[in-house]
Amino acid sequence: MTFGDLLLGWPRPAESWYEAVPIGNGRLGAMVFGGVSQHRLQINDSTVWSGTPQGPADGLAEVLATGAGPERLAELREAIRAQDYRRAEALVKSFEGRYSQEYLPFVDLWMSFAEGEQAIYHGRTLNIDNGVAADSFDIGKRLVQRRTWASRPAQAICLSVVVEGGTLDLDLDISSPLRMADRWTTAAGFVVGVDVPVDGAPLHEQSVAEPLRYGTGKAGGYDPYAVAAVRVDTDGAVAVAGESLSVRGMSRLLVTISSSSSAEDFWALPAGVAAASVSRDAHADRAVRRAESALATGADVLSRQHEEDLRPLLSAASLTIGSRRSGVVSVPDEILSGWDEHLTATVIFQLGRYLLASASRPGGGPPANLQGIWNAELRPPWSSNYTININTEMNYWGAETAGLSQCHQPLFELIAKLAYNGERVSHQLYGARGWVAHHNTDMWGWALPVGMGHSSPSWAIWMMGGTWLTQHVWDHYEFTCDITFLREKGWPVLRGSAEFCLGWLVEGPDGWLDTIPSTSPENLFISAAGTQESLSYSSAMDMAMIRATFDRCLAAARILGLDDEICARIRAALPRLRQPQVTADGRLQEWVVDHQEQDPKHRHMSQMVAVYPLGQVDFEQAPDLAAAGVKLLDARGPGAMGWSWAWKIALRARLGDGATAAALLREATVPYGRDPDVYAPAEGTEWGGLLPNLFSTHPPFQMDGNFGLMACIVEMLIQSHGGLLQVLPALPAEWPDGSARGIRCRGGWTVDLRWQAGEIVELVVRAESAREARTSRVRCGATTIELTLKPGEEALFGPALVEKSGR
Repeated sequence: MTFGDLLLGWPRPAESWYEAVPIGNGRLGAMVFGGVSQHRLQINDSTVWSGTPQGPADGLAEVLATGAGPERLAELREAIRAQDYRRAEALVKSFEGRYSQEYLPFVDLWMSFAEGEQAIYHGRTLNIDNGVAADSFDIGKRLVQRRTWASRPAQAICLSVVVEGGTLDLDLDISSPLRMADRWTTAAGFVVGVDVPVDGAPLHEQSVAEPLRYGTGKAGGYDPYAVAAVRVDTDGAVAVAGESLSVRGMSRLLVTISSSSSAEDFWALPAGVAAASVSRDAHADRAVRRAESALATGADVLSRQHEEDLRPLLSAASLTIGSRRSGVVSVPDEILSGWDEHLTATVIFQLGRYLLASASRPGGGPPANLQGIWNAELRPPWSSNYTININTEMNYWGAETAGLSQCHQPLFELIAKLAYNGERVSHQLYGARGWVAHHNTDMWGWALPVGMGHSSPSWAIWMMGGTWLTQHVWDHYEFTCDITFLREKGWPVLRGSAEFCLGWLVEGPDGWLDTIPSTSPENLFISAAGTQESLSYSSAMDMAMIRATFDRCLAAARILGLDDEICARIRAALPRLRQPQVTADGRLQEWVVDHQEQDPKHRHMSQMVAVYPLGQVDFEQAPDLAAAGVKLLDARGPGAMGWSWAWKIALRARLGDGATAAALLREATVPYGRDPDVYAPAEGTEWGGLLPNLFSTHPPFQMDGNFGLMACIVEMLIQSHGGLLQVLPALPAEWPDGSARGIRCRGGWTVDLRWQAGEIVELVVRAESAREARTSRVRCGATTIELTLKPGEEALFGPALVEKSGR
């Protein structure tokens, strides 16, 4: 810890998972409970998923075997045009595959101190500037200090205990909710091997007879296996007691935990390349080597290496609303009490950055899922998977702006695997080129629709999941100006997604190019016959996604000096895409026809994707459409659950309404008062809030709320869309003073900012990522200037954007 660190504090040990605190290194994550008589580390490995690499291909074969394919797609389109909704729904359900797989819990490490009932507990903290969870307590005249962190350099979770004033005894044990295949306990520690289920059905699929199914051995050369190794170093005496370890007379203890899995090997290879078969003994050896290597490093060096790795990332950007940005913040008394909204906004921003840096690092494992990297349930809500009609995208909305660009990389690896599988789905299921993805995916790159042939098309059928993910590769380029990335990783994804869109579009009777079938995730409309329906054509979200994909594909081609037949086809198609429409009562329209909404307060803001994050509609470019967006937001009303709040806040900020954005943020950060284990209705009729550990919940808990809130706070203070850098575009009156540092903007700019009484005091704009001189407009209030900087230059401005020095 250094002077100025921000620590979250709790006075007592965690009594539930929702009170424990998260640590993670991108591959290994743990929830740290604290306590004396019983301390729990609930541990996850980001590669421990149900399923196998063959799952996506097998799923496609199953769907094709039902007769789904291009010919049936033509029948489906005819039924939708004829408004024969029952026939259309029956046909479209034949395109539904099974389901994406489940992200699973791994192992639990248990620690109990003798004489624990006599302890005086001093509380626990989570340092969100260096990623260390700590607690301390007295037992008699002995002070115990315990620190836990997830080291990326050591590929291990590290737990250090130091006793001052004497020695103590403790016991260690390990368990797993998965089926244990192997267990070895020696004085050196534990090795636990688990079978990983080959199939896992989500909670909502009640018809699955065996919702968590284990295999009978290797499946197509793949062995669903994972192993955890725990190693112990202490100055006490270690003995094996049954399957547990007893440590007697110790004043110091270091525990290191690492892992190895078959899925880790799959993930490490490019899409389509099969991992070499590795024996279970080899996995155990790898996990033990990692844990022993970490142990041999020693607690002090482990701690220093961890800080050197994580602290620069966490300190790359900061934001302070008001004046306080350091010290121990009592979560119950200072955040969940609601008494200081300035401090709450500051904490929520830095917590979101900390969680993303802990859950998503290059070379670690799959990207942050619905629960980040932390899950204790064998059947987690929504499979703790990747829901790509908003939630996965929201996880990464703040990756670039908040100085966490490297944390974006695991998402690009998932997109590459998804594009590989999605190419076969596009060709064989729809007769199109390019690649497609739908509503859900998993670490194996599931690209099919889900739903098992009986689920509502309102959520199970949506062909634009891949197009939305594609925007992230373009965003990464816009923020970093990394042409090598654009050429090698971005362009293939962009081109493939655009190619699918070109094949998916069909000419309508009025000459426009349509998407059909089309849904607006996860909403319904009232048909002319009075029935509730989801299937239509050319929803506003479809059109916005395709337009963005086409525009960005052409922009990438210009930058890379390319101009192939795909670009020519895009240029021909763009003018024939339907434009955004406004309903009769003045709201931004959701469907191609001005249908009555089944749920006027719906939690999804699908047609507003054109406003944020795509940046196609604002008051400068399209004032009438922007005004219609405001009217829609007013009609939809305030909160629901974390991710929906975050989207509404970002939208309000994008449209310059800081007052409403701040009011929504206050709603989203109230404590959740009901039982978080009882899930609220999915439609959002019961509002969510923050859990005791500040996780955002509906319930169920979903990490996208935390990531989204972090991103939308930035959007209130600094925006960069369409060549315009806006400073304090949606500053609420309740936030008169504050500062931000290291905020990244499109075009390769970095911004530092300080304001008082609602006005800029100092603004620094740096051209850090640019490879050549760049020009941008900079706006604050009614003042707009034009700024040109060469790479490495910076400009300093005072009030009213008056330049003070620089360049």
